[in-house]
Amino acid sequence: MTSVKEFRIEEDATATALGRGAFYFTDDYSVFDWGKMPDPIPDKGDSLCTMGAFNFELLEAEGVGTHYRGVVPEDHTEPLPLSDVDGAPREMAIALSQIPDLPRDGRNYDYDAYHETAAENYVVPLEIVFRNSVPIGSSLRSRTDPADHGLDDLVGEGWPDEPVDLAEPIVEFSTKYEESDRYLDREEADLIAGAASIADLDALARDVNRLVTDRAAERGFTHEDGKIEVVYHQGDLLVADVVGTFDENRFAYDGQQLSKEVLRQYHKRTQPAWVDAVGTAKTQAKAEGVADWKGLCEERPEPLDPEVLQVARDMYAAGTNAYVGQERFDAPSIDDAVGAIREL
Repeated sequence: MTSVKEFRIEEDATATALGRGAFYFTDDYSVFDWGKMPDPIPDKGDSLCTMGAFNFELLEAEGVGTHYRGVVPEDHTEPLPLSDVDGAPREMAIALSQIPDLPRDGRNYDYDAYHETAAENYVVPLEIVFRNSVPIGSSLRSRTDPADHGLDDLVGEGWPDEPVDLAEPIVEFSTKYEESDRYLDREEADLIAGAASIADLDALARDVNRLVTDRAAERGFTHEDGKIEVVYHQGDLLVADVVGTFDENRFAYDGQQLSKEVLRQYHKRTQPAWVDAVGTAKTQAKAEGVADWKGLCEERPEPLDPEVLQVARDMYAAGTNAYVGQERFDAPSIDDAVGAIREL
């Protein structure tokens, strides 16, 4: 189980064959790598499942391989295309690959052992991040300078308090199964990827980014950044996990951020002591070579007010309606949902 979705195995993957299983999307949310937060957000799970299914079907129509097998409504046992389902489903059928144990000694992870077990059928232990812009909240702002990305007009001035468009998309690699995510240079990413080619992973991420960006533009959204996870199966790469949702990607609508980043920024404004404590714990864990940074955190997040949960619910529901172009949820218009976010 992840912090926001449950995982069911129907048939195990083997060294050569994909298995079968399903994601069940809960209404839980996570920010700052905390895991499950105190409150569920109504209809969030249905939103992620619906947008994810829509985008997987979009990718497959363009010849991009995925692990998606369809959605499973409550009154069915077999997967169906999203177009055959009314409303917003919560369960997604997927093909499964192997996820071997990743041994570690403190913060040192043994990827050789992972790949010795993985053979030719495994989840690549990387997240591949693509960026079309540098919005507020992007980690790129703390790790790099504008000059690193050819933004010559910002040299010496630092990042402004507004999104910055990039001339060309950037693709980065970060760890997936380590206790705290870290960004990697291409050489280390290539070692961690195993048999999967970094060049092919880069190209796949750019294809996914292009298709999601084009769809977003058709529906009035700006697609700022996102990520994919990938299965390597006997030389083929399959886009895995979930794609193009308000949790995996940052979108904007009419200049307003429309993604989980809204919740991150809200916590920064209203619970700064907890956010600072998370940062301190991560820094301390890194300095001490400890993987479990949460055990060092002296603060805990507080529940959200009911009106904030309603705004968050409407963001996911109205945003999904607008992106897929169908009224899957009983929700306000996207313009009204965006207006409410601006007032948080």
